[in-house]
Amino acid sequence: MHYLVTGTAGFIGSFVAERLLARGDTVVGLDDVNDYYDPQLKEDRLARLRDQSGFTEARIRLQDGAAVAKLFEQHDFPRVIHLAAQAGVRYSLINPHAYVDSNLTGFLNILEGCRHHGVEHLVFASSSSVYGANTQMPFSVHHNVDHPVSLYAATKKANELMGHSYAHIYGIPMTGLRFFTVYGPWGRPDMAVFLFTRAILAGKPIDVYNHGQMRRDFTYIDDIVEGVIRTADRIPDGDADWRGDTPDPGTSYAPYRLYNIGNHTPVELDTLITTLERALGREAERRLLPLQPGDVPATFADVDDLQRDVGFAPATPLATGIERFVEWYRDYYGT
Repeated sequence: MHYLVTGTAGFIGSFVAERLLARGDTVVGLDDVNDYYDPQLKEDRLARLRDQSGFTEARIRLQDGAAVAKLFEQHDFPRVIHLAAQAGVRYSLINPHAYVDSNLTGFLNILEGCRHHGVEHLVFASSSSVYGANTQMPFSVHHNVDHPVSLYAATKKANELMGHSYAHIYGIPMTGLRFFTVYGPWGRPDMAVFLFTRAILAGKPIDVYNHGQMRRDFTYIDDIVEGVIRTADRIPDGDADWRGDTPDPGTSYAPYRLYNIGNHTPVELDTLITTLERALGREAERRLLPLQPGDVPATFADVDDLQRDVGFAPATPLATGIERFVEWYRDYYGT
């Protein structure tokens, strides 16, 4: 199978591309390697892919409609996995235009490419952030998600709506994946596990928001990738039982589905810090701070639909995942 994977210099995208290549698929990897965080880390991820046969790099900005259209014209993509996006909740308070450019305009360019070139399945990344002000746990794709609490979350919800409209109008099979707090080797430097590790090893205090009263459904990268690959291999049909008078947000009459990919085991922030302390052999100095704008106190994934439809649910224990991350971090940074 020939895939377009966007965001291949990114954390999840690089691992998804690597898994596809390992099973014999060919991959065109789109990324612009921007400087939202350390570009060298992104280049090093790409270097791991360049060494493998079947990989073609396309250094293109998502918001460059002409370049994206030309890429679709040059390749016959049966399937597209769209993982590129402007990530980060707090950064959306500082640079909101980046989210519109990448997450809205960029996603539209991908949708148009799929529309005009007969793509048989588009899988795209959403986020647990779409649950926003929801407090009913665990979060289910069948819950209403109309109250985002950050612009980042709003753009991801918009992606889901845009995707559904294209699935309805043009019949493009589409699957949206809501990722829950992904961590692991080669992870993002703006995420808690990475930030805490760096600070603890440097002997600096760590910022603990909401005075530590946070719970996150930390999901190991290998589990995320397994979920992405399995859903990509399953092309959705329309749900014949869907009814407009009692609409189910998680399914549709169109060939469109949504899934949570999370470890379905919320972890207290203090438990995460304690687990990191054990793996690093050092204690953290905690600096307790209030809840930040755009943050939510807890996340918890209901993965029943994922397990029913593709036979998989994430299960990597936090301690195992943290040990693997710390081993990679020490090796990569020489600490």
